[in-house]
Parts: sequence; C-alpha cells; structure tokens
Amino acid sequence: MRAGVAKRYVIVGGAGHTTETLRTSMQEACPEIETAERTEAEIFASYLKQYHGLVPDALECRSTNCGNNITYLLALLDEWKYAHNSIILCQDATMQLRMDAGVRKFFPQGTTIINYAAYGQEVAADGDGLRYTRSVWGMWDTERYLTLLMGEIPRLRDDAEGYGPNGKGYIAHVDIPADVIQAFEWLKKQHGNLVRPADERFRS
Repeated sequence: MRAGVAKRYVIVGGAGHTTETLRTSMQEACPEIETAERTEAEIFASYLKQYHGLVPDALECRSTNCGNNITYLLALLDEWKYAHNSIILCQDATMQLRMDAGVRKFFPQGTTIINYAAYGQEVAADGDGLRYTRSVWGMWDTERYLTLLMGEIPRLRDDAEGYGPNGKGYIAHVDIPADVIQAFEWLKKQHGNLVRPADERFRS
C-alpha cells in the first residue's frame, strides 16, 4: 500500500473456520488491538492502521469462506464502481491457488490476475514430526498448516467431489501436477485425520 502498486485496496474477510485462530493469535501478539467478535477484515485493518498508519479503501466483512470472499468482493467493487480490469490477490499461501481459481470463475473474462502469496514456507522432517525451516511471524502451528494444505487438494480437484466445474462449480478448473497428487496421497496415508472437511457452519 505504501508503495502505491494498486489504485484501490480492499481487505476481504468476515468470520470463517480460521477466524477464531486469527483473533487469538492477534490478541496475543498485539494486545492493544480489539479482536473479540470482529471480522478478519476489521482485525487486519486495525493492524495496518495501528502499526503502519495505513487505511484501506474498503472492507468486505460478510464472507464466511473462500468462495464468497470472491463473490462478495466483486459485488463490492461493482457497487463502489471501483475498476477491476486487473487485481492483485494477496492471500494466505495455503489458499492462494483456490482464490485465483475463484477469481477466474467469477470475475469478467480478461481480468488480469496477479498472485502474491502473503508468505513462503517450507517444512522439514524432525524426528517423528515436522518443523519449519525458517521463522515467519504469525505462522500457523505445523499441524494446522498441514491440515490447511491437505484440505486444499480435495477442493482443487476437478472431480465430482471437488470445487471445480465437474464438481460443485465454485471455482475454475485447476490442473494439479502428478507429483503433488502423489505427495498428497502419501501424506494422507500418514496423516489422513488431518484432511480438513468442509465446515457446514460457514457454507453460504
């Protein structure tokens, strides 16, 4: 925002499956920021103002999942008459690809999409568990991170159970490389209980 790389800045996020974790983590790290009952967009906006003196142009606070993150964002841009020939998406890295597929599904054809994941992270074996190879502020614990990553593959798959055109129709088609599928199937054998199911509380 400070560099002025975009004409408008919108923070998107109501309350969904990761919101309570965000509220708790932000309250611990930044106790002066009120988080109770607040949406993700409001919490991030408070952080930007408190620590960086930056104020976004708009907040979208109704969405409860990645799908209506996109549809409500598009409705807001149209309502406020904000041009959106191009869009920079900055999302949690675990969900960045699905957000891109959502924009490709719902935004006008020809929209230029620039993806910029909020962080990059790697994990390495550590005894019977996993550890991060470097420190990233605000990072999920490793089990939560693995849950988020493994939950994406069933959603991105364009089959009857996935979110693509051949399934629920929430996102555009995504090609998943064979080695990623192989890694997922191996991980599922080791950590099948960590494949995150859809939470019906946040369906809309």
